[in-house]
Amino acid sequence: MNLEFDDRAECGVTEADVATVVNAVLTAEGVGEVEVGVVLVDAFEMQELNREHRGKDEPTDVLSFPIDEDEGLEGVTRLLGDIVICVPVLVQQAADNDVAVGDELVDLLAHGTLHLLGHDHETDGGEMLARQDRIVATLAPIAWPTA
Repeated sequence: MNLEFDDRAECGVTEADVATVVNAVLTAEGVGEVEVGVVLVDAFEMQELNREHRGKDEPTDVLSFPIDEDEGLEGVTRLLGDIVICVPVLVQQAADNDVAVGDELVDLLAHGTLHLLGHDHETDGGEMLARQDRIVATLAPIAWPTA
């Protein structure tokens, strides 16, 4: 997997930790070589994206933007898409759910990756969220920077 990572929120999460989670989901789902983008943003940027793409004028936790739903051309890396995570919402959800921020981040990365693969928890009767729980249970939390 090729990962394009951008920590626009400057929270200090490492690209290697993000790659570990995304790669674990891709492996569990039997996906071959792909390119995935992960961007960590502030609430303002996420609100703009959510308004533009979903018509909801508020920040949300994670958005996925699939690019290539097909296997692509032979010999060309499939561009799976981008995952955008809102750091302030992530931190608040972790507090609300009484879990470590690193655990919540693993959950959102898995969630976003499954969406890139075409899964939809709003229409699948719980299958996506069950997959997500199984995969996340095998992963360690991401170390969340304290400073």
